[in-house]
Amino acid sequence: MRSFLAGLGLALLASAAPLAQAEAQTPVRMVLNWKYQGPQALFFLAEDKGYFKDAGLDVTIDQGEGSAAAITKVATGAYDVGFGDINALISLAATQPDQAPIGVYQMFNTPPFTIAVKADGPIEKPADLAGKTVGGPASDGALKLFPAFAKAAGLDASAVTVTNMQPNLREQMLMSGQVDGVFGYVNTIAFSAKAAGIDPDTQLRFIKFGDYGLDLYSNALVVSKSFAEEHPEAVKGLLSALNKATKDMIADPAGSVEAVMKREPLLNETVEIERTKATLAAEMNHPEIKTIGLGAIDLERMKRAIDVVVEANALPRTPALEEVFTDAFLPPLAERPTAVVN
Repeated sequence: MRSFLAGLGLALLASAAPLAQAEAQTPVRMVLNWKYQGPQALFFLAEDKGYFKDAGLDVTIDQGEGSAAAITKVATGAYDVGFGDINALISLAATQPDQAPIGVYQMFNTPPFTIAVKADGPIEKPADLAGKTVGGPASDGALKLFPAFAKAAGLDASAVTVTNMQPNLREQMLMSGQVDGVFGYVNTIAFSAKAAGIDPDTQLRFIKFGDYGLDLYSNALVVSKSFAEEHPEAVKGLLSALNKATKDMIADPAGSVEAVMKREPLLNETVEIERTKATLAAEMNHPEIKTIGLGAIDLERMKRAIDVVVEANALPRTPALEEVFTDAFLPPLAERPTAVVN
């Protein structure tokens, strides 16, 4: 890790030229957290409005297979940049510090992790999960954090059967009774349910991890350490472009979804607009951004999150904060959002 920090410092000094002089059309391979959905509009706005091109970047964007999977894909070198769960990055940094990517822009700052159950069922609190079966995609961020949630909620994790399922079967398997609960992000489940004709307000109950003391960050932009060392100006340009696109999405959530519909026309546009507005309000609007701005982290809060993840998963070492996140590439505070919704 020391070599990465030293290399990063030298690379940043060597790349003091303005963003406009960034390496011409640097290729960037990016993987998202999930299939195309409304809240991913910011990535496509940056492409459609020429923000990537203005920064000298040729960005290829691929769909993802889960927030935790995005971290692994960057770590293996398949991608330079990913949009994934910072807690999965913490776990990887504890076991494979040289391979783990590093967070550079914290996008989701309020914990979205949940277990959804049927509203008319017997499960009302964590203790009710004992003896039950809860399912989710293997790479799901909430599933990965289940040991931490169980510890915080006073639940014996071994008393719960955890099973894997295909993401597109999650809500169907819950409603048909094949599982008693499902892991996921609140808005992902709620709006996928809505798209399937299920009313999440009346038919689902959400046991939210944040209600039991897990004040964790979630999805962030992460980059491979090698890419950050070799192309620091490209990373700065990428974050500048995405920051501009994020401000555009905040200003016009409904209009921004058009960029997603161009890539995935079979989506329900009304549902995706609602999903985007809900994501802005619930996952990107932590009060701390009033002072530190969207994209940054509260250092003490992140240190606590690292400790939670390490303890709950009995990880072999505690990563240092600088192994998990760096603010070296962030746009200035004056350029970043300090409010997402009023």
